[in-house]
Amino acid sequence: MYSYIKALHIIFIVTWFSGMFYIVRLFIYNTEANEKPEPERSILQQQFNIMIKRLWFGITWPSAVLTLIFGPWVWYLLGVTPSWLVVKLGFVVGLYAYFFTLHAIYKQQAKGIFKYSSQKLRIWNEVATIFLVAIVMLVVVKQAMSWAWGLGGLVCFVVLLMSAIKIYKKLRSGK
Repeated sequence: MYSYIKALHIIFIVTWFSGMFYIVRLFIYNTEANEKPEPERSILQQQFNIMIKRLWFGITWPSAVLTLIFGPWVWYLLGVTPSWLVVKLGFVVGLYAYFFTLHAIYKQQAKGIFKYSSQKLRIWNEVATIFLVAIVMLVVVKQAMSWAWGLGGLVCFVVLLMSAIKIYKKLRSGK
């Protein structure tokens, strides 16, 4: 039974992350559509709002809830709490905090409020990537990874990711 519950947990993690990655892309497109002249703005935003709502409530939210159900179930069936799992749970709490910030952005955009530029949303989109890398490394490498190397690797990954975003911004702006 453990393997089936673990497999379901992994499946819903994957669909949850997929939803989080794609929802921010839709937020970016919706934000950029807000800067277009009419009637293009209305047409695009109407379509993006439909897509955002369906993704958020049809895939992302259910996956987050099911991940939260199957994760503790796997932990219960595991029967122990290794030290790496405690650290992973810290990252999972951070990931849920990130998820709730996405929900706040969803509610703002649904009301026509665009607080964040498309560039800020592009950066915010990469936060999920950082959580993904940290959590997967902890789960796969476990005790074989030293804390110093793990943290150093994560910091290097974040620096590379932010550098890539800056390079991409320069390429987009034509500079």
